[in-house]
Parts: sequence; structure tokens; C-alpha cells
Amino acid sequence: MRLLLWCGLFLAAPLITAAADTPGLADKATAPKRIISLAPHITELLYAIGAGGQVVGVSAYSDYPPAAADLPEVANYAGVNFEAILALNPDLVIAWKTGNVAADISRLQQFGIKVAFSDPLLISDIATELRALGQLTGHSEQAETAARRFEQQLAELRQTYKTKTRLPVFFSMGTAPLSSVANQAWPAQAIRLCAANNIIADSKGDYPQPGIEQVLQAQPAVIIQATAGGKPADTRFWQAYPVIPAVTLNQFITVDADLLYRTSPRTLQGIKQLCQGLDRFR
Repeated sequence: MRLLLWCGLFLAAPLITAAADTPGLADKATAPKRIISLAPHITELLYAIGAGGQVVGVSAYSDYPPAAADLPEVANYAGVNFEAILALNPDLVIAWKTGNVAADISRLQQFGIKVAFSDPLLISDIATELRALGQLTGHSEQAETAARRFEQQLAELRQTYKTKTRLPVFFSMGTAPLSSVANQAWPAQAIRLCAANNIIADSKGDYPQPGIEQVLQAQPAVIIQATAGGKPADTRFWQAYPVIPAVTLNQFITVDADLLYRTSPRTLQGIKQLCQGLDRFR
């Protein structure tokens, strides 16, 4: 669960916002030269708009693009390394508003470090974040290009799947305990986009823990699981329930967690992977 958290699975409301003393629109001359990213999705967004050369420190699991993995690691799910951040002398830190520890961010600001925040809520918000980061980093033109490309690809996906036959599915985040997704959880949004009906869509909260009885009653036609790198998922738990159509028909889909969960332009690759997997069973 901690790895999924740091990959950007859990979402919250605001898009990129800035602290009162953070610069807004920047050109090449005034753009920050030393940026620290405190979440993997932020790192990917920065590289996507051409600002990778300004990034001097990153969080744990910032492994894409490969160049990011060579940068100093200054934070993880537990908190930030203040000494490491101060040693890098950043002129801007971009934090994940609900993924980073609030007290840590407050302390960074007390040190006089300028902080901006990122927190995409909807899949479509990624384009907005790209544009906002472009303004912050002096890469507005590149960001606009990346945002339009993302919007076009998202629109094409929506057009392709808006009339597809809908399948009842269950997204299994884990089995001990049994956990899933609903409402505005990132995978739940992907399920809707791919023309599938989440059998627990009406659950309270984005990450419910349904009882197996609920799954048995709903009779999903497909069970979806996400793994690191899209490696084959362990389906042994489900073999005890052959009355579920997905189990009887061996209709399981495994998707790449890094692609599907992380709120960056690459999430469309994960969503396409999910949609194409579902197409096999329509």
C-alpha cells in the first residue's frame, strides 16, 4: 500500500497552487534554476514539459524518465530529508499537497524555501497541471504542446469507448484485506473511461474494502489487478470462488501499476492497456 501511495494512487482536490511568495508566470530569465520534486508524478510532469534539466532533487520512486533515477533522493512516503534539501539550495520545491507531510512542507517554508503544490483530481486535470508547471518553470510553450497532445489522446479514447458494450468488473487492489476502488479513485475513473461498470461504484469513499459476499452477489465478468511492471498477477485467491463469472471464464486483466496509478501523461498508456484488455472479453 505504501508503494501505491507514493506512486500517486491517492488523490485530492486542488490543482497546482503556489504559496504567497512563490513566483507565478516565469520566462527563461526568471524561471527557477534549481527545482526539487517531492512526488514521482511531479517529476514526470516536469520532464514532460522540458524542465527536467532544472530538477536537482526528487522523491523516492521517481524512476521515469531514467534520467530522474540518477538525481539525489530527498524524500519518501515518510517525510523529507531537510539536510539534503537545504544542501541542494533549491529556488523552488514542488510538493504533492496531500501526499507529502504537511508539517514538513510548513517547515520548508519556514526555511524561506518557495513551495508550489500539485494535486490532480481528475484525469483531465493532467493537462491543466502541465500548463501550470510550464508557467512556473519558464516552459509554457512546451507545456502547451504536451497538454494539447494529452487532451487529444484523451478525447480519442473517450470517443472510441463511448459506445462500447459495458462489462461488469471488479478492480482488486488487494485481497488481504479485500480492497478496491470507487468514485474518484484514479483506477475507478479509468474503468468508466473504458466503458466498464464498476460493481462497487456506489461504495462510500474512494478505496472501499468490500466483503467477498458483495463481489459474489455482483457477479463481475472481469477481475482487474495492477502489478509493478504489469507482471502476471496472483489469482489464487479467486480460484476459491468459481461461481464468479470472471473466475469460471478465466477473465483476468493485469495492468501496469506505474502507468495506471501515476498522475502523469503516461497514465493514458495504462488506461489504454486496461481498455484493450477489456476489449478481449466484450
